[in-house]
Amino acid sequence: MSGAADHFAGTTPVRAGFEIDADALGHWMADQVDGFAGPLTIDQFRGGQSNPTYRLTTPGRRYVLRRKPMGMLLKGAHAVEREARVLSALERAAIPVPHVFALCTDDKVIGSWFYIMDMVEGRIFWEAAVPGVSTQERAAIFDSMNETMARLHNVDPAAIGLGDYGKTDRYIERQLARWSRQYVDDPDAGRDPSMDRLIAWLEDNIPTAAGTAVVHGDYRIDNLIFHPTEPRVVAILDWELSTLGHPLADFANHAIFYHMPPHIVAGLAGVKGVPDGVPVEADYVAAYCRRTGRAGIPDYDFYLAFSFFRMAAIFHGIRGRALRGTAASAQAAERGEHFFELAQIGARMAGVA
Repeated sequence: MSGAADHFAGTTPVRAGFEIDADALGHWMADQVDGFAGPLTIDQFRGGQSNPTYRLTTPGRRYVLRRKPMGMLLKGAHAVEREARVLSALERAAIPVPHVFALCTDDKVIGSWFYIMDMVEGRIFWEAAVPGVSTQERAAIFDSMNETMARLHNVDPAAIGLGDYGKTDRYIERQLARWSRQYVDDPDAGRDPSMDRLIAWLEDNIPTAAGTAVVHGDYRIDNLIFHPTEPRVVAILDWELSTLGHPLADFANHAIFYHMPPHIVAGLAGVKGVPDGVPVEADYVAAYCRRTGRAGIPDYDFYLAFSFFRMAAIFHGIRGRALRGTAASAQAAERGEHFFELAQIGARMAGVA
């Protein structure tokens, strides 16, 4: 089973407006990617809400290409060069990530910057309840997911060349400012009273806890590839939102699957009959704290509300790109409408709904 293809729910012929010159790309890969040998066939993954993502097939192997989208881009968004950098550094630190073969910062090759990475084989679980496996395997899958994130947060960024990958202070304040600004600066996608109240509450309740780690920014079960037959993570995908930041905010952003409706992204909120083997939230939090040497997470509720704000802001951006016709995914219009529900959940968790 092809993990990367599963992650993006399969492939489709390249959609109109997202074409790639296969000859130009093939010539570039022949010069830049060790072992590359054509001919080259290109398909587009159905997912990839932000950066268009393609499967590249040759007679000998398959690759994945991630590129910047076309059209108007918000400042700092879609930085594929950052993705390539963090993947390469974390591979050296033995964190499970796809191998990056090459990065291209020349728009003349295919019309935008891009990078080529390995297509990792394995399993993707789209549903947070992980159906179709035994209770024992389900428990081990959650344990591996938890352990892998703790291992990421225990890495010293400076020791792997990522000491300058982001600022090391005021992470929450900077994230609030960044996503609030993108929300306000995208009038095409509209405003929402719940989002406005949530932003105001977060600004008034920022925790004082310090800490810096490499944070993924979107660590959830359907962004992970698991071994084809074993219950362990073999690759973490989608590093576009990664930076240096607060590990507790990153963990809470992951643990919102306990509060996330499954029709938005992989979540357990409202799911009837959650199967045995899924840990209760308190135990899952405790396992992460044990692995990272913490007694607990005093401001956990704040971090959860903050995580819903952040995701709402991301979906607000998807909504704006869909309305402008520049979204990478054909499902972007439908996905963008979830912005309103995410903002409402975040406001509810903050007590300002």
